[in-house]
Amino acid sequence: MEHKKIPVIEDIIDAKNFLQGKIENTPVLYSRTFSEMFAAPVYLKLENFQKTGSFKTRGALFKMSKLTEEEKKAGVVASSAGNHAQGVAFAATISNISSKIVMPSYTISAKINAVRHYGAQVILKGNSYREAFEEARRLSVEEKRTFIDGFNDRWIIAGQGTIGLEILEQVPDVKNVVVPVGGGGLISGISMAVKESRGDLKVYGVQSENCDCVIQSIGGNPNPSSRGFTIADGIAVQNPGDINISMIQKYVDNLVTVNDEQMAYALFKLLERQKIVVEASGAAPLAALMAGKIDLNHEPTVLVVSGGNIDLLLLSKIIYKGMETDMGLVRIECKIPDKPGTLHQITSAISSAGANIFHAEVDNLSQDTPVGFQSIRFSVNVRDGEHLEYLLDRLRESGYHFQIVND
Repeated sequence: MEHKKIPVIEDIIDAKNFLQGKIENTPVLYSRTFSEMFAAPVYLKLENFQKTGSFKTRGALFKMSKLTEEEKKAGVVASSAGNHAQGVAFAATISNISSKIVMPSYTISAKINAVRHYGAQVILKGNSYREAFEEARRLSVEEKRTFIDGFNDRWIIAGQGTIGLEILEQVPDVKNVVVPVGGGGLISGISMAVKESRGDLKVYGVQSENCDCVIQSIGGNPNPSSRGFTIADGIAVQNPGDINISMIQKYVDNLVTVNDEQMAYALFKLLERQKIVVEASGAAPLAALMAGKIDLNHEPTVLVVSGGNIDLLLLSKIIYKGMETDMGLVRIECKIPDKPGTLHQITSAISSAGANIFHAEVDNLSQDTPVGFQSIRFSVNVRDGEHLEYLLDRLRESGYHFQIVND
């Protein structure tokens, strides 16, 4: 079973030659903001600009090229709730191969529609990834379709490893590479590519603290498990592959974890400062740096931004939360007499401070609102902490009680 063998550097070189002209040679962006923040040259490898919006297309395309003619005629099947599904669907379609993707029943419509757009037949099955995986395996046997693993596959790993070769070409003096880690396919390929080419580099992996299956496995846990929900669905994997674990142990210098709040804030800063949209897993490397989990030692560093396929409703919540964290958006609750003109006085005080009301809501039914009063909550846009204090002074002068709320 060739796909179960550990790849060699020649496989990654072959993959790079094969993929030439079929995928995007994604750009590397130097970030002045983050370079100053971390006192080291920081670059972003933008796989969110890849076809289908993530790195997954690389491995999927190379895998399709390794199928026999008989396997191509029978078609392929995969299980995924996101990027792997789109990568396989796209790769199969342009390779003239039939594809079926089994997705959990809770998958959002935007992702389902994207997979269908790339030409795959979508099957919704189960309330967990495990149930979708089992259905895909069943179809593989029943219909003699080749099951396309998301990470534990020689050709998939080799395809993802082409990112590492591109990094060496684009940032020749790179010393640190930081990579998101789910099942381990991406970091397996990148770490082999860079370490076999240049032994002086360091490779760091970043997992969600709620889905740190690779860290658990390397620590000796034979049955790694998720610790809860994560917004980083791109790296929400419970069972890493044996090939991946072997390669990570050989090539990766350290693995760290970040939580959802850290990834959300890093995602917000990438949008705010670099004007790029990424998914939570793609922001994990920056989150690790911002959390002080990795020491760059003032050396040139590449952060692999693995994808940009984020649910827009989640993005809106992250933007709102990020603005609150940076004190650009503050929520103020007032209890005011329920009589004409009172609300005008409050809004006039906010306006006179040069602040902008982003949202307002009135709640007359709250249990802690006194009879004859209204509870009003304003979401107000301010410039910074100093501007906020000026706003609060204006509200105090209005004579009404208020409080800053964080819920």
